[in-house]
Amino acid sequence: MKTATDTPTDVRTAPSAASTSSAPVRVTVVVGSNRTGRFGPVVAEWLLGRVRAHDDFEVDVVDVADFDLPTTFAPTPEVTAQLAEITPKLATAEAFVVLTPEYNHSYPAALKNLIDWHYHEWRAKPVALVSYGGLSGGLRAVEHLRQVFAELHATTVRDTVSFHHAHTSFDDTGHLKEPSAPTTAAKVMLDQLAWWGRALREAKEKRPYGG
Repeated sequence: MKTATDTPTDVRTAPSAASTSSAPVRVTVVVGSNRTGRFGPVVAEWLLGRVRAHDDFEVDVVDVADFDLPTTFAPTPEVTAQLAEITPKLATAEAFVVLTPEYNHSYPAALKNLIDWHYHEWRAKPVALVSYGGLSGGLRAVEHLRQVFAELHATTVRDTVSFHHAHTSFDDTGHLKEPSAPTTAAKVMLDQLAWWGRALREAKEKRPYGG
């Protein structure tokens, strides 16, 4: 208990706190499709350009197509070796951007499998969602993912970026034909993600999350 004779907090500790709050947010971009002939890398390249151009982030990437995690959840030596590559990128992240297509009104099995192989890595962290698809632009996949991440104690940011009829939105070189609206939407979403990333970082520094 503090008494009247206690020495006041040294004001020289303030810059340290400020530097912590202003440090870039460590964000991991999750590319959520491993389907043969997938369009995901085209959208992912554009997305990574937006994230890397944002001054508030340090960026890492997990692509579900780079791994072959079984659905049995058996920790075989092969799986353990794969998780040694994946899990640290999720554990050290302070925020996530998840890129998903829409398959049959939902998101891909490979993405769900990656999510289910982890638990604590998602807790008390913000998640931004980017989707692509046909007429719906993948928004039904996004709404399903919101439910999943809520169960994992993660916070999804409100605004998203979605590409309707994605194959026709990009030219043959992988560039958006009309970049203005998606670029603006991405900035709004990423600004929200940065705010949540810093806010939750500061909250957890003061009080560990115990949900």
